Amino acid sequence: MNQSNLSLPSGCILRKATSADQWSIRLLVFSAKLDPTQLNWQQFWVIECDENLIACGQLRNFSGAQELGSLVVASAWRGRSLGSLLTQHLINTATQPLYLECLGQRLVQFYSCFDFVPISFEDLPQFPKTIGLSTLKDKFRFSQLAKRLLKVPVVFMEYRGRTNS
Repeated sequence: MNQSNLSLPSGCILRKATSADQWSIRLLVFSAKLDPTQLNWQQFWVIECDENLIACGQLRNFSGAQELGSLVVASAWRGRSLGSLLTQHLINTATQPLYLECLGQRLVQFYSCFDFVPISFEDLPQFPKTIGLSTLKDKFRFSQLAKRLLKVPVVFMEYRGRTNS
């Protein structure tokens, strides 16, 4: 997907989240029925328009990897490429191999446009644990269980675009 022609609507800014954003982030994530755990505002980037938070996404840090997660655009702002713009920014900001988990084929198609490819749970990396950081595979284990037992349509994906440095 060519992201070079994406731009923010007039009056909107993309910025690192601040502590003042933490409740707005939680509200957006809850409204989208996303995983409400591990919402660490320090890992978020937000899009703000007229002092209202309208989109957010985070890069969660794990031992040897990062996860693109909690990507939400407020319903009134969907269809304006804000999710694409934020996804591309998070990809460009990542410093380690990048992964995500999503539900359903519509999101798989969306992330495929950014060079993410579906992978099996077994293919997720099992990096040695670093002090204070769990592994990505540990975090995704619950989703794998829900996928197997409850047939939840979760898909694990790995970014295969440019090499993360």
